[in-house]
Amino acid sequence: MNGTPTGHPQLDATLPGGGWPANAITEIVSPQWGMGELQLLLPLMRTITQQKRWILWVSPPYVPYAPALERAGIDMDYVVVIQPDDSCKDAFWGIEKALQTRACALVLAWMDWLPNAVIRRLQLAAETGHSPGFLFRHRHDDHSPAALRLHLHPSSRGVHVQVLKARGTHQHRRVHVNLRLH
Repeated sequence: MNGTPTGHPQLDATLPGGGWPANAITEIVSPQWGMGELQLLLPLMRTITQQKRWILWVSPPYVPYAPALERAGIDMDYVVVIQPDDSCKDAFWGIEKALQTRACALVLAWMDWLPNAVIRRLQLAAETGHSPGFLFRHRHDDHSPAALRLHLHPSSRGVHVQVLKARGTHQHRRVHVNLRLH
């Protein structure tokens, strides 16, 4: 299985397949929002919007700051945001349907409350629609069905990314990724 390059060579060298797993759910666990989780995905988002493909953001903790995203090369004409005041059921439905369709190339969702049965269902939706999905969480669950699970640790020079789980390997590796944190 070949991965989609992350845009961070140190991370690509660590991940099985050399990048983000395609057609799969990736969980990114971090102790707080805004410590590099989006910077980690900027290269992927830039590539997708340059291809004129859609990205869905579900329940972001902050209003996406369009000028900064545009400076990073993200075409905001291809970004759709479902606001956090939508119901949990509507948010889940939106994530699942977006993953199942080939029209949406990437789903980003900030969801701590999803049980493993729901994550498994999202994993199947990602496989059906050939779309990657990223779940941002504070909570760490050893039994999550996500194909890839990463834990972010802040550092003075960027972010340490620890691979908690990755299909195709039993290694739990940590890599430093230099990100411009704002």
